[in-house]
Amino acid sequence: MTSRSRRVLTRCRVALGLCLCLAVAGCADSATVPVKAPQRVAAQDRAAPAEPPGQGGGQARGAHPDLAEREAATRRERAAVAAAARKWGLAAVPIAAPAPPATRPVLRPGPGVKLYGDLPAVVHRVPTEERVVFLTVDDGAEKDPEFARMARELKVPFSAFVSGYLAREDYGYFRRLHEQGVTVNNHTLNHPDLRKLGYAAQQREICRQQDELTREIGSTPRLFRPPYGEFNEDTLYAAQSCGIVAFPIWNQEAFPDRMEYRYDHVFKPGDIILTHFRGPGQWQGDMTQMLRRVVDTVTSQGFALARLDDYL
Repeated sequence: MTSRSRRVLTRCRVALGLCLCLAVAGCADSATVPVKAPQRVAAQDRAAPAEPPGQGGGQARGAHPDLAEREAATRRERAAVAAAARKWGLAAVPIAAPAPPATRPVLRPGPGVKLYGDLPAVVHRVPTEERVVFLTVDDGAEKDPEFARMARELKVPFSAFVSGYLAREDYGYFRRLHEQGVTVNNHTLNHPDLRKLGYAAQQREICRQQDELTREIGSTPRLFRPPYGEFNEDTLYAAQSCGIVAFPIWNQEAFPDRMEYRYDHVFKPGDIILTHFRGPGQWQGDMTQMLRRVVDTVTSQGFALARLDDYL
C-alpha cells in the first residue's frame, strides 16, 4: 500500500471514530432528558394524594379538635376539680355528670311525674336512668359569693328559683350565677301560699316575676316552683299563661348539718334536691357547708349532680 493510500485510510478511521463518539454522546444526551423529567413528575404525583383538598394538614386539625387534645383537656379539668375538692374539704372528688340528653325526656305520667292534660307537668323525679340527681336553690335572701365560687370551682351544676322581693336588692349576684351556667327560674314575686289567692292574683305573682327575671337576667324561665310546694288548678293555668312548662317539686332537702328525705333515705335516679339561699341567721352553718354536705352525700351514693334545666 502506498503512503498516500495509508494517509487516506487513517483519515477515514479518525473520521469514523469521531462520528461514533458524536453519535454516542448524542444518544446519552437524548437519554438524559426523558429519564430525569419523568422522575420529577413521578415524585410530584406521589406527593399530591397526601393532602386531599379540605382534609389535610393543619386546616383539618383546626376544624376538628384532635381526640388526644380533648382527652388532655378533660384530664386537666378533672385535676382542677380534684384540687378544688381538697381546697373545699370534700371527702372525695365529685363524680362527673354524663353529657346531658340531646333532647329533653318526654314527660309521661308515672311515679315521679303528674300530668294535668296540657297544663304544666308536676315533677318530683325526672325520668332518667342515669345515676344523676339535681340540686335546686330557692328564694334568694343570702347572696354568698363563696358559695358561688365553690360551685364554680367544683363544676357543680344547680338551678335557682328566685323570688323577686328577696333578689331585687342585688340581681347582680344572680346575673353572675347565670353567667357561670346557672338557670334562674321563677319562684313568684312575694312568696305567698298560692292556694290562698284567686286566679288573677296568682297570675300577677307568676307573670310579673317572669317579666322581672327576663328584664334583670336576660332569660325567660321555663320552670316554676310554687312556694312551699303548694298549688292548685288555678296555679297551673296561671303559670301556663306566663310560658311555664313544668313545676319541679323535690324529694330531699339539704341543710349545712343534715339531709332530709321525703321517702327512702337514699337517692334514686332523677331525684330533685331542695335547698335555699340562706346563711347562719337561718341555719346552723352557711351555704358552703350546705354544698359540701350535698356533694359528699351524692358522691358517697355513687351519683353525679346534673343540671335540672337540661332535663326538663
